[in-house]
Amino acid sequence: MIQTKYLIIGGGVAGTTAAETIRQNDSEGRIIIVSDEPYRFYSRIMLSKPNWFLGKIPFEKIYLKTPEFYAENKIELLTGKKAIKVFAREKTVALEDGETIIYEKLLLAIGGCARLLAAPGADKKGVYPVRTLDDGKNIIGAVKTAKQAVCVGGGFVSFEMADMLKQAGLEVTVLLREPYYWANLLDEEAGAMIEEVMTKAGTLIFKNEEVLEVLGGESVEAILTKSGKNIPCQIVIAGIGLFCPVDGLRLEGVETKRGIITDEYLETSAKDIWAAGDAAEFQDVILEERPQVGTWANAQAQGRTAGLSMTGKKTKFELLSSYATSGFGLKIAFIGDARPSPDKEIIKRGSKQGGALGRLFLKNNRLIGGILFNRTEELAPLSKLIVSKADLSQNKNNLADPNFDLKQLLESGK
Repeated sequence: MIQTKYLIIGGGVAGTTAAETIRQNDSEGRIIIVSDEPYRFYSRIMLSKPNWFLGKIPFEKIYLKTPEFYAENKIELLTGKKAIKVFAREKTVALEDGETIIYEKLLLAIGGCARLLAAPGADKKGVYPVRTLDDGKNIIGAVKTAKQAVCVGGGFVSFEMADMLKQAGLEVTVLLREPYYWANLLDEEAGAMIEEVMTKAGTLIFKNEEVLEVLGGESVEAILTKSGKNIPCQIVIAGIGLFCPVDGLRLEGVETKRGIITDEYLETSAKDIWAAGDAAEFQDVILEERPQVGTWANAQAQGRTAGLSMTGKKTKFELLSSYATSGFGLKIAFIGDARPSPDKEIIKRGSKQGGALGRLFLKNNRLIGGILFNRTEELAPLSKLIVSKADLSQNKNNLADPNFDLKQLLESGK
């Protein structure tokens, strides 16, 4: 049986940032990180970035912490260890190998898991999610001999991987279950803007389509779609979202729903237990809602907040969620609450024809979110406007004017 002051389940960005923050504020308390992966902290973001994937930068650059970092900061990293049960009352965590760890403070930074393709034949070699370093290694190996790839899904992973695979010289086909990318957030004009740049680059897109079966022997040879299309391929990328693995870790005494419920301090319903990162269903004090956010910046900031609170410096989590990506020459950014709903007003800024488009979301005359295409320089002023909670009822024409400098709204205090 192992005893520790601080126990962190998860060795990703939230867990590692928390451990580093704890050490900065407690020089002696024992810190243990339990990670079910066999690797030290690495960048999940780089898994779908061409520079790393195509060998333009050294493979080792994916590691963000050296072995010396853990030793110098007296952080014990237990790799290849899976936590299976948390006993909140007893303050113990059971590991799959039979070991038990007694803790004083616990952080649940368990991350998210990639949804796997649910179709006959999806277990064949060549069908990959894009979530772990092992996934990345497998895809890098497959790209060396593959000629054709299919990307399934209408979100970030599918979009970024389609771009990367095109740059690698493969023929790429995309299967979208919806009529365009991010169909729950965008309108037809924005969706057409993405389709235009992708098809211009030679990507084939099939909309309102799904995988019926993965064909081949031991390895994938083709995809059969629901409409009967037979698409030859040697690689299938499943970019169909994440889920929170709370069912895989039995949490006795910790409230969960879609994720692990926390307050604005990232504290759970159980004493001395915090949650951070993809798995945390937290109280957003800026947008006044309870989201789950699966972005790197969010996980990093939550790790820092949890680390401070675990050392007695109770800190409220305040960060406006955002995510930016690029592909096929298009820069895209999402910020705040950008989900269309009857109680929100949407202001269009720019146009597809002009090559730069924005969708701004207002609620009660207050800016709460936005989506930007080739307007990512406006991310900073929009963030400040959202956080300010300013009444923009007299400035809607300015918001709709693509030539209006949004910084003027900040300078005027309106």
